[in-house]
Amino acid sequence: MKTIIVVTAIVIFLIVLFQSYTIMSANKTEEQKYTVILKDNDFEIRFYPSATVATVNSEAKTYKDLSGPGFRKLAGYIFGGNETNTSISMTSPVHMDINDSVSSMSFVMPSSYNEENLPKPNDPNVLIQKTADEYVAVIRFGGFASDKDLILYSGKLHDKLKEKEITASGNPLFLGYNPPFQLLDRRNEIIVSVNWESQISKE
Repeated sequence: MKTIIVVTAIVIFLIVLFQSYTIMSANKTEEQKYTVILKDNDFEIRFYPSATVATVNSEAKTYKDLSGPGFRKLAGYIFGGNETNTSISMTSPVHMDINDSVSSMSFVMPSSYNEENLPKPNDPNVLIQKTADEYVAVIRFGGFASDKDLILYSGKLHDKLKEKEITASGNPLFLGYNPPFQLLDRRNEIIVSVNWESQISKE
């Protein structure tokens, strides 16, 4: 009995130690830059300046079907699957646009890279693109994301924007900030484009 207790205690200690290391490592990962324009109790408005991203398109219609294959293709690119065998640092968050036509997953490239100095992907399905400047509304939630969560929080964000008379456009995106093996302190977000300049003019 004592042996079982000791082994269990060691396993728990190792799990906690690993999770603590994972969280510290995630906190050191470069995060996509943005400016908070408005902070409400349940959501916020942000401004995202243009960024360079690596994107893969997919016929997937669910979070589960897009997340695995999409991540593997993009990870292959940044872990050396490119014309110069260059290893590119992972950043956060991962962007996912899941819809009924063409879904996509994108990795934001480190700020030291742009379309000109990024190595060409070996996989022709990996596209290097530049995003436009954008105002977005954001709602945050924890835990491991699921399709149910994406629908739930997209609805909550839509209701909040309607309540505040803020006009949204386009499909809501999912932003994931943590590696799959991080169990604690997980951060997920739903974002949607908003016409913030029009909102300001109304006020």
